[in-house]
Amino acid sequence: MKKIILLSLLFAGFLGYCQNANPLKEQVYYSVAEALKKDKDATQLNLRDQHLFYVSDSISQLKNLRFLNLMRNNLEKWDDALFDLKKLEILILKLNSIKYVPTAIGKLDRLIRLDLSNNGISQLPEAITKLKKIRFLDLSMNAVASIPENIGKCKELEVLELNHNQLSHLPSSVSHLKKLKTLHLGYNQFNIFEQQLTQLYVLEDLNLEYNQLKDFPKEIGALKKLKILMLNGNKLEQLPNEITQLQDLELLSLAHNTIKKLPQNIFELKNLRTLVLSGNPINSSEKDRIRKELPNCTILF
Repeated sequence: MKKIILLSLLFAGFLGYCQNANPLKEQVYYSVAEALKKDKDATQLNLRDQHLFYVSDSISQLKNLRFLNLMRNNLEKWDDALFDLKKLEILILKLNSIKYVPTAIGKLDRLIRLDLSNNGISQLPEAITKLKKIRFLDLSMNAVASIPENIGKCKELEVLELNHNQLSHLPSSVSHLKKLKTLHLGYNQFNIFEQQLTQLYVLEDLNLEYNQLKDFPKEIGALKKLKILMLNGNKLEQLPNEITQLQDLELLSLAHNTIKKLPQNIFELKNLRTLVLSGNPINSSEKDRIRKELPNCTILF
């Protein structure tokens, strides 16, 4: 399992640059008062872990702010002053106590990254689809039950994190996210594989672990760029032969399903490096066959 985590981190590593401010590029300030005193044109403000219950209204004077980190505070609502920050590109609000996203979010139309993970959000306003430049949207660890119907308007989206929510379906417009490379839907309530996902042709990382999937469509073979496919903890009994068309696949995790056999042409997955099959009723002869046909792959039974 450590190998799985490590490989996943390697693919997610490119996201790290926008999690933190960049002190080598421009000055980072750690309070609104400090920034206003030293440089009203400040672009980076890091207020994480400061036990804040609200954001000072005076933050609206920092008109050039592009980076704002409010991670791990005690925020329960959105302060109006935040929506005056029209140049904001990165907004991190993870690990607070926010219960909703206001329609005013549409005013922050220069956002590239929005991190709202680990809050108590149950629904999203249609206004979030006004974020035409958004590339990274993290809503994991919330209670979101539905995604706005027009999410496909966010055409620049590359990473959509929705793990640990209450989702059972996706809007059809998801198929319009032609730049999406990472889609995490683990720990939700999906009973069927959403067909619109098979139209995300540049997708590299798809996580559907711990849902209620019983079947996997043959159209999965269309996702030629896929490198990571996480299907742990579902109710899968078999995989379609078309899964072997995923020639770039490096990690396939199928732990804790009810799979007895893999497709006969599993050997076609030439780039597969890690295959996780633990918790499946696979007999010894089938295990031997899989090992023989995937000699360069680490297989965990």
